[in-house]
Parts: sequence; C-alpha cells; structure tokens
Amino acid sequence: MAKAKGHGMLEELLRKIGDRTARVGVVGLGYVGIPLAMRISEMGLPVLGFDILPERIRQLTAGESPIRHIAPKAIAAMNARGFQATGDYSRAAECDALLICVPTPLDKHREPDLRFVTATMESLAPHLRAGQLLSLESTTWPGTTAEVLAPYFTAAGLTPGVDAFLVYSPEREDPGNPDFDTSRIPKVVGGDDPASQAAGVALYSAFIDTVVPVSSSRAAEMVKLLENIYRAVNIGLVNELKIVAQRMGLDIFEVIGAAATKPFGFKAFYPGPGIGGHCIPVDPFYLTWKAREYGIHTRFIELAGEVNASMPDYVVGKALQALNARGKVMSGARLLCLGIAYKPDVDDVRESPSVLVMERLRDWGAVLDYSDSHVPVFPVMREHSFDLASVALTAEVVAGYDAVLILTDHSDVDYAMLREHAALIIDARGRYSSNPAGNIVPA
Repeated sequence: MAKAKGHGMLEELLRKIGDRTARVGVVGLGYVGIPLAMRISEMGLPVLGFDILPERIRQLTAGESPIRHIAPKAIAAMNARGFQATGDYSRAAECDALLICVPTPLDKHREPDLRFVTATMESLAPHLRAGQLLSLESTTWPGTTAEVLAPYFTAAGLTPGVDAFLVYSPEREDPGNPDFDTSRIPKVVGGDDPASQAAGVALYSAFIDTVVPVSSSRAAEMVKLLENIYRAVNIGLVNELKIVAQRMGLDIFEVIGAAATKPFGFKAFYPGPGIGGHCIPVDPFYLTWKAREYGIHTRFIELAGEVNASMPDYVVGKALQALNARGKVMSGARLLCLGIAYKPDVDDVRESPSVLVMERLRDWGAVLDYSDSHVPVFPVMREHSFDLASVALTAEVVAGYDAVLILTDHSDVDYAMLREHAALIIDARGRYSSNPAGNIVPA
C-alpha cells in the first residue's frame, strides 16, 4: 500500500513539473538562490523565494538587485513573471519543491557549521507536507542529507521515497562568469531511493540543460567536495611554486603561461594572496572533518590548506620588506589596498583573502584605505570589520600613498596610471608580470 501511495505521489509531482504548475520554493536568496530562482522562473515554473533578511526581501520586491552582476531589469522581469520574495516560512506548504541554498561556513575551529541548514529546516519543518521534494544545494559533508535532513521528514510523519522526496544537488555557481550561466552548468543530482531520484532529475531537467544523476545523496555531496578540493590543492601548489620561483628570480606567471601551451595533461591555476569565495577556502575542511570519523588524516588536502592560508602573511611580509628597503616602516605607513572582492569583476567578498591581508596590515599599525569599484562601502561581515568606503583611483590619490597593494585585479582599473604614479606597488596578482618596473614588487 505504501509503495502504491508513493508511486501516486511521484506521478502527481512529475505531472506538475511537466505541465509547469509545480511551485518551487528557493530558500536563501543570495549568490546561488537568486540566479537559480531567475532560471526556474524563465522556464515557466512559479517560484517563491524565502529569506530571513527583510532588506533582501524589500530589494527583490522593489525590483532591485542585491548582486552587482545581476541587472535590476532581470529582477523586475522575474517579478513580472510572478516571483515573490517572503520571510513567511509557513508559505513553504504552498510549494511542491523546496531548494535550500543557505550558507555552510566553518566555525572558529575550522569545522563544519550547519547552523543555517538546521535553522532553515526548523523553520520549514512545521510546513512540510506529503508529495513535496526537498533538495539541499549547500556544500556539506557526505551524509548530511540522509543524517540531518531526513529526520525532519520522519518527525513530520513523512517517509522519503514513499510520500515525500529528498535529494542533494550541489550548487555550481561561478559569480560573474559570463561563459557559464545557471542553465548551462550541468547539475549533479543524488537521491537515496528511486522515487526521490526520479523526482529530483525531473525537476532539475525542467530548467537545467544537462542533469547528471549519481547513485546517492552521499555521492553527490562528495562530488561537490572533490570539485573544490581539486581547485584548492592546485592553487596551493602554484602558491608554493610562486614563493620558490621568486626566490630563484623567476616569474611564475611566465612559467605558468608557457606550461599552459601544452595541449594535454596540464590545466593552468594561478597564485594570489590566498583563496576566497564561498567554496574553495571552506569545502576541503568539510571532508577532512568527516574523514576523521573514519580514522583517516587527509594530509595532502590539509597541507594545501595550510599553504593557501599562509599567503596573506606572505604578501604582508613582502610589503614589510619593500617598505623597509625604502627607509619606511609599516607602523603609520599609508597603504591603499586595491580590490577587496575575492576575485575580479564581482562584488562578492566572502572569504576574500584581501580582507585577511588588510587585517594583518592593520595589526602592524598601517593606515589603510581601499579602492574597489564593485564594493563601494566595506560590507558587514560575520568575522571582519572596517569602517571604510572605497576611494577613487586618480593619479593624485595614488601618489599620496606609501604603497598600493594589488589584491584583486579588477579589469576597470587603469594599471598604466597606477604604474606611473604609485610610489610602490605590491603586486599579488601578477598584473605587471610582463611589464616590470623599479616601483613594482611581486608578491
């Protein structure tokens, strides 16, 4: 009887997905949730967005974009198609599918912090109902979907695969990347029973061009970790090689560029002042934490993490040396930090190494300003605080600092002007790799 009931509910959900009447709730309206909601809406499914931030709800309702690379007209178009943003989690009962896109940071001990996931589930739990599909998209350790989320269904009297459906489908957003929008990035989906898997694949196939099923939610969770551990390890490698190359008087960017001409067996990764963003600095530690449960010490992954975590101090050390060579000390030095977003041409400062560099410089007594056209005012962050606003980059402004540190190389900066007028440039991004000068110090 239960199997027949489950089959009927699956057929009903598949029918709603097929005729575009399935209402999809996107929980967490940030860098992942907003593009996802936009794509679902574009493909004709009704979308309801949930967030705990009243200002975020106000912005979206007013047709404003809280994310720089998403145009307000795109938000307005989504609203015109019926999108609504709300903080009323009781409306989750209206949804046939709920996609959870909330942060999963690390705590102060660099261990997984699932408080946003569990708080979301606590808010949704009273409103879960039969026939719903729940998908977690947030990065997490293998087993979270089955061990943390499934019990909420059980407490609500629902059984995944019978009268409700549960999958994990890792987000793969790359903010600001014009080559890969949400629809064109293949979507991995993993469920722990055939009905949940069928429901998840059907839903995502309705608005994603390519869906990649895997055998379980744990496999899908591991996929996400592998993708970003791969990047973290390779970035750690080139960061270490950068230090070696600089000691040898070699330009690591020249070396990487030449190596990248090999048409097979090599992928270019580039060094910098550390690693940032919502995934690469965090994801490896979700696996190292879970691996300890199995008695495994992930030495290789943790070593890459240590190398990457040391890069802000390396950049500060280079700045100290360069100032000292010019008869200046760091305490009281006027420094301009160029770029505080975690990568070029976005306004995303999550886990940005630029902010870590700024904190180290402040600890040394430097007088700091920053310039970032994408982040006009230093944002409120969970662990970092500066009462600063971006300064304009003019020849006169640049000339007034003891040093300029290139921490994020946005494309709208006049680097020729900077090279001409800055007394000293600490280049942590290799911007002047092919055009060195006496006032430029690679870092």
